[in-house]
Amino acid sequence: MRWMWIDQIVEHEPGVRMVAVKNVSLAEEHLHDHFPADDTHDALPIMPASLIIEGMAQTAGIMVGAVNDFQEKVILAKIQRARVDADVVPGQTLRYEAVMDRIDTNGASTTGTILRLDHAAKDGQWQQIGQVDLMFSHIDRNMAGIAFPKENFVFSENFKPLMKQVGEKVVKR
Repeated sequence: MRWMWIDQIVEHEPGVRMVAVKNVSLAEEHLHDHFPADDTHDALPIMPASLIIEGMAQTAGIMVGAVNDFQEKVILAKIQRARVDADVVPGQTLRYEAVMDRIDTNGASTTGTILRLDHAAKDGQWQQIGQVDLMFSHIDRNMAGIAFPKENFVFSENFKPLMKQVGEKVVKR
């Protein structure tokens, strides 16, 4: 994982469930282009739905990889369903709740819920804004005949601090 779209893993029940959060900040470069000010409109920085979905894919993918201590190279195989019903702007927090539906030697399927916390709102409640259901593949098993590097290029060094936050031991590959 080269770019991380989650900031912290806050809950992890191995093989069952993982919850991660992302604090959306105006310091993030992608927000400056989506959407910039022009002659008729002020800037409207909105986190693209594709990056919100990627945050869920990273949360669920890490959950899947952790089942076998990151021995498998886990890749996103299919987005079965993705729905994001509301905009997310700087100053808000996303909560990704991923649940394992199935896992076997070939891969896994997950169900995910996306919630948003608007810190400026008076109620201070998490609001569900989306659903993302995903399928993952263990590529070493499913891409027979294709030589992949021995090192786990999917789970690189930058995700390891996230796992350590929840007390997970991450084996160096």
